[in-house]
Amino acid sequence: MNDFTHIDDKGKATMVDVGAKQISHRIAVARSIVHLPDEVLAKLIERDIQTKKGSVFQTAIIAGIMASKKTGELIPLCHTLGLENCSITIEINKQKELVIECTASVTAKTGIEMEALVGASIAALTVYDMCKALSHDIVIKETKLMQKKGGKNDFKRA
Repeated sequence: MNDFTHIDDKGKATMVDVGAKQISHRIAVARSIVHLPDEVLAKLIERDIQTKKGSVFQTAIIAGIMASKKTGELIPLCHTLGLENCSITIEINKQKELVIECTASVTAKTGIEMEALVGASIAALTVYDMCKALSHDIVIKETKLMQKKGGKNDFKRA
């Protein structure tokens, strides 16, 4: 038996056949952490920076949602899903980092984790793009799945 879902018994890339799966409501939450230099963070804390491209946070939120909707086009072998909802929040934690969370949901035969991960990732990359004129010391530290519900197994990171 093959352990990788997207590789067949002959080692070839394949799309997972979800035809026999049951439809269920699925939710996934992904998080990206962005470290910003103090001078950039100070401007964001003071007010959401207005750049030539617009509001940093609002632009990142829109970019993340748009990317989440296109996950099936971006990741080979990923099913294209009609999202029922996608939301992104951006907050500053106690370590003075941006915490970007993307929550995506769908009623379907396959999971929504990749859509949440793509949404959080692209929102983080958008913050980088919009703030890079102030500093190139911005670091996207991590992106990870925080929670998923629905389907075969539920998951929640502590």
